[in-house]
Amino acid sequence: MRIVQIVPFIGPGSGVAGVAWNLDRELRKLGVTVENVTYPMTAAGRRSVRVRGWRTARLAQAQRILSFSTQGTRFTKRYLAERPDAVSICHNDVMTGDIYVNHGVLYAAMKARGNSWLRYLRDPTHIYTYLRDRRRYRGAFHRTVVALTDAEANTLRATYGKVRPRIEVISNGVDLERFRPPTAEERQTARTRLNLDEEDRVALFIGHEFDRKGLPITIAALAGAPTVLLLVVGGNERLVHDARVLAGRHGVSERVFFAGEQGDVSGFLAASDMFVLPSVYESSGLVYLEALASGLPVIATRVGVAAEAVRDGYNGYLVPRDAPTIADRMETLAAADLAVWRANARESALPYSWESIARRYLALAERIAAERDGATPSRAPGASS
Repeated sequence: MRIVQIVPFIGPGSGVAGVAWNLDRELRKLGVTVENVTYPMTAAGRRSVRVRGWRTARLAQAQRILSFSTQGTRFTKRYLAERPDAVSICHNDVMTGDIYVNHGVLYAAMKARGNSWLRYLRDPTHIYTYLRDRRRYRGAFHRTVVALTDAEANTLRATYGKVRPRIEVISNGVDLERFRPPTAEERQTARTRLNLDEEDRVALFIGHEFDRKGLPITIAALAGAPTVLLLVVGGNERLVHDARVLAGRHGVSERVFFAGEQGDVSGFLAASDMFVLPSVYESSGLVYLEALASGLPVIATRVGVAAEAVRDGYNGYLVPRDAPTIADRMETLAAADLAVWRANARESALPYSWESIARRYLALAERIAAERDGATPSRAPGASS
C-alpha cells in the first residue's frame, strides 16, 4: 500500500503538521509506503512574503493559502498521476485527493464567536476559503471526507449544505509516549522551575486565540476559585497584555501566570493539577487529549473531542461557558485527592493512540483502493465540477 499525504507543512508538534507527521510515522510502522506533498515542494523557486510583524504574517499566510490551493493543486495532480497505485490523503487547501481531512470549519468558528460575516469581510482570505470549500464539499474532488467528530460532521452539513463525498468520522490521536503522567520526580522538577509549592493547586490553560478558547471567562472564574492558580500558555504580546489587564480587573493578578508561546508544553502539563479550556468551538482539540493522556482531569465545554472523551465526574467536567460553574469545578478538583482522577484521565486517552488512528486510516485507504480497482467512476476525483 502506498499513501501520499498532501499537507502544507509536516513536523512533530501540534496542529495539522503534527497530525500528518504522526500518521506518517505510524503508517510506516504498519508497513505502508508514505510520501508527502508539502507547500515548500509546490512553491519551489517562488518568492515568499518576508514576515516582519503581524501584518506581513497575515500576508504570508494568505499567499500560502492561495498558492497551495491553486498551483499546489496542479502540482499534486501531476504527482499523483505518476503514482496511480497510491491512495491520497489531503489535509488542507489542495483541491484533490482521495480522502480530505476536515481540520476545522472556519465559518463555524467565527459564527460561534459572533459577527461571523463581519469577521469574514475583514479578511478577504476567509471569503476565498469559504467559497473554495463550498465548491470542495459539493463537488467531486474527493471520494471521502474525514470529520474529526460526529458533531463536526453535522457542522459540515449545516455550513455547506449537502456534502457530496461520503463522510467518515475518525478522531485525531495523541502520542501516549510523549504525553503521559509525570513521575514524582518529574512533577517536582517541573513545579520547581515554575516556583510552585507542593500545596499549590494549578489549573492549566493552553491556547493562542484567547477569546475563542475561553481565557476571559476562565480568568473571571478564578475570582470564585480562591485556592486555584492559573497557568496560561500561549498568546502573543498584545493578547497577554490584555489578559493581564483583565486579571487585574477581577482582582486575581497574583494568581495568573503567563508563560507565553511555548514549543514544548510537557513541563507545564507535568506541573499542573487540572486542565481548563472552555472553548466556544473546536473541530477536535488535540490539547484535550494531550491533557488527559498526561493524567490531568479536564474542565471543558461540549466541543470537539472533549464532548466525547470527557465524562462528568470521572475524568473531568463538561461545563457551560459560565464563570461560576467553572469556578465550582476548579474548586472541587482543587480539594480532591487527584490520584483517581489522574488514573481515569490517562485511561480515557488510551483509545486515541496514534497507532489505532493510523489503522483506521489504513483500513479506509484499503477500501478506497479496492473500490477504485473494482469500478471506474464516471468522473474521477479532482475533476472540475
